[in-house]
Amino acid sequence: MSNRSAIVLTGIGASGGVTVGSAFLLDRRRLRTPRYHLPPGQEEAELARLRAALERSDQQLAEMKEKVEALQGDEHTLILEAHRLMLQDPAFITEVRRLIEVEHVNAEWAVRRSARRIRNAFGKISDEYFRERKQDVDFVADRVARNLMGETVDAEPGEVPHGAIVVARDLSPADAAVLLQPGRIAGLVTDRGTKTSHTAIVAHARGIPAVVGVVKASELVAGGDELAMDGDRGVVVLRPTPEQVRRFKAARRKAQAVERTLEEERLLPTVTADGHELRLLANIEFEEEVGAVERVGAQGIGLYRTEFLYLGRRTLPTEEEHVHAYRSVLSSMKGLPVTIRTLDVGGDKVPLEPRGRRKYEPNPALGLRAIRYCMRHTAVFHTQLRALLRASVHGKLRIMFPMISGLTEVRDAKAALEQAKEELRTEGVPFDEEVEIGVMIELPSAALMADRIAQEVDFFSIGTNDLIQYSLAIDRQNRDVAYLYRPLHLAILRMLQFAVEAAHAHGKRVSICGEMAGEPHYAMVLLGLGVDDLSMAPSSIPLMRRMVRAATLEAAQEMLREAMAFDTADEIERHVRGVMLDRFADVLGIGEELEDLLQQA
Repeated sequence: MSNRSAIVLTGIGASGGVTVGSAFLLDRRRLRTPRYHLPPGQEEAELARLRAALERSDQQLAEMKEKVEALQGDEHTLILEAHRLMLQDPAFITEVRRLIEVEHVNAEWAVRRSARRIRNAFGKISDEYFRERKQDVDFVADRVARNLMGETVDAEPGEVPHGAIVVARDLSPADAAVLLQPGRIAGLVTDRGTKTSHTAIVAHARGIPAVVGVVKASELVAGGDELAMDGDRGVVVLRPTPEQVRRFKAARRKAQAVERTLEEERLLPTVTADGHELRLLANIEFEEEVGAVERVGAQGIGLYRTEFLYLGRRTLPTEEEHVHAYRSVLSSMKGLPVTIRTLDVGGDKVPLEPRGRRKYEPNPALGLRAIRYCMRHTAVFHTQLRALLRASVHGKLRIMFPMISGLTEVRDAKAALEQAKEELRTEGVPFDEEVEIGVMIELPSAALMADRIAQEVDFFSIGTNDLIQYSLAIDRQNRDVAYLYRPLHLAILRMLQFAVEAAHAHGKRVSICGEMAGEPHYAMVLLGLGVDDLSMAPSSIPLMRRMVRAATLEAAQEMLREAMAFDTADEIERHVRGVMLDRFADVLGIGEELEDLLQQA
């Protein structure tokens, strides 16, 4: 194999880091599902076969969860529990049974058809994270189908050599929970997936370099092939030359040295060299992530998503379930601020009735979601607001309303909160009367109304992912237009600048909680804009802390002025990138050296 030339494969950098190792090919070829009609009178036997496969699938997931918890604690096992719930979801099971009983198709094919209908509904959700959950539907259906067919379902960790780079078409959450153990494998490459797929999230949380979405990687790579990969740039070199291997290994040594120093700085204040403080917060979804937040020295939680309480279940969460989830995180953070975002999905994902009937929207990205859904279904909203207020006595709570388009929604949401407060006062239930109220600035209309909105709330959190998407009218999942997603587009910078200045004019703090906040190349742009807080994945905080401490506010403002004098996103990005590489060559230059090397390949 060594006499074959190197091939550079590109994908999506899902978890940073440089590594070199031998490929281990995990066979996860797509299952060819048989399709046939049942002979007359065989429906009951087919339903019995289905029940057995569902029970076997549930048992496998329960055993997997127990095994992972014993080895690694309960972090990242909630997804396995969610898959168990999906096995019982009436929207899934009822349709499978109908296909068998009415259309007389075999159970394997009925499972596939039912899953396809549900995943299509997920595919219409605007939020990238929740849209990616359609993969979970596939994983659950695949497990049931494999059990029906007597196929191998889960990977055995013992079959993967230590230090190998795992290459697969995709990894199920069960495979990811077992295989992605720090120190066990060197890296991960998959044909499918995005930055928000479960595999990418687990790899990122565990510090394992990962490149996903490398089309046909599992077909091009053979077991034992040498690979060199850069998880930051989303690049994999198949059968690298000796010189490429030497350069990748040198880059890895430098990166590891940087990581050790970052760890030593975790308790240092995030203050620029000229004395300006910028608070670094963490984005989380589950309370199990609080441990990671503490390990990196985050100064609070800037975004706690609450949608997990509603998904994968047949009934709405009770007030007590809400209180339990919020209280746990607030107590764990020991007085540091915790910003909890109210429900941010639409009726297509929220169980509206005890029997699990759901409404599917043709275009949920622009439909009844987030604050719009809450103001339509006031009982759902009321339950969450009461729970938030009750939990507020256990820490420093900040409540945030998503997808605000104008003042009417702000006032309606505040009125609903006031109604909940009045109820609790009447009942004698304690809560924090001074709890802060904020809104997400993620729609162009909210950004342009920031000066008015700032007068009625305590803080802004700018969701740059949606703000960019809605402002530039692009779908990031559409490969034909994904190149237009430009965080440094002058229109975006102007909107950010206006929103920050409007908030500050009224003495209000501004946070950014989109992906932009954790991108190190944008650190000085955000500092120059005057943002008060940056909220990001916990693993991004150490590097961002280093960069803020090495920068000055004056230099950041000067760089922003120069950048905004350019006309196009290309010109602005080129300028910002150049400045950042000059200033932070010790941390950003490692990847640049590799890029030069790859361009020569």
